[in-house]
Amino acid sequence: MATVRTHFAPIGPYDLRLVAHGATDPTRRRRENVLELVFEVEGVPTYGRVTQAKRGRLEVELQSEAPESATARLRYLLAVDDDHTPFLRAFALDPLIGEATRRFQGMRPLRRASVYHALVRALCGQLITAREAKALESRLIKRYCVPHGEFFLPPTQSTFADVSVAALGRLGLVARKASTLVRLSRTVDLERLHDLSTSEAVAWLTRERGLGPWSAGVICLEGLGRTEHGLVGDLSLVRFCTARLGREATAADTARLLEPYGEWAGYAAHYLMASGVGGQSDLEVRRLRSERAKAGFRTLTAGEEPGKEPRPVSSRAP
Repeated sequence: MATVRTHFAPIGPYDLRLVAHGATDPTRRRRENVLELVFEVEGVPTYGRVTQAKRGRLEVELQSEAPESATARLRYLLAVDDDHTPFLRAFALDPLIGEATRRFQGMRPLRRASVYHALVRALCGQLITAREAKALESRLIKRYCVPHGEFFLPPTQSTFADVSVAALGRLGLVARKASTLVRLSRTVDLERLHDLSTSEAVAWLTRERGLGPWSAGVICLEGLGRTEHGLVGDLSLVRFCTARLGREATAADTARLLEPYGEWAGYAAHYLMASGVGGQSDLEVRRLRSERAKAGFRTLTAGEEPGKEPRPVSSRAP
């Protein structure tokens, strides 16, 4: 297997520590300022090791029998050529994510090496905690994916095509989710979603049993590298909307929250969650409401435009 050493010069702000934050599963691992990962390109297993020098460029080591294709694929996975400077500039003063765009300006979503891995991630993450979802995803990959060195190659269409729903259930994937994973693995080449526009991909995904807007958001952002569709219905965003609206929020409220960000809705959700705004517990949500009321802020009503901070209530007539 050939070993290639090269470097990437990201276009625009790029911080590997932020990009790869939380990127620890059986297919990849981040330790300090080093990201290691495995993936397939043209059917060839590839190992990559990436570090970032102080001057910004990424130092890359690849072990692959298809080094040119592996290099191009890794650039895509790291999103090094996707300059998000227009997003940072457009929303630098945004009341919701403006501060986050300054604190985390080098952050971009790290992509999964296959659309099927994004599908697994989406199914595992439905209606359970992030910790439980990560553990479930890890069990599935370790049980059914191919080992490669210290890691496991990401799932592909064939990974779960011959697996029974019952077998997946024994690992903790409930029948409804397992049925969706097996059915799509047996009947559809999800990699062809790359050929569709984002709106077409979202429409197709949300028509499938077992998938909804949130799952479509995960697959678009992490599997297809699209920025236009946010994580609609994400629990952290629902909690955030609940605090802002002063009532129990719904997935539709999160869609309205992200709508003003247009083609950058996926990035907006990513930055919102990175800033911790959606991490409130129910107690924290109540406390936030109380603090806002004491400060003289009213809550948004259902029909108001999200993405803009409500004005303080004034005791004076306008």
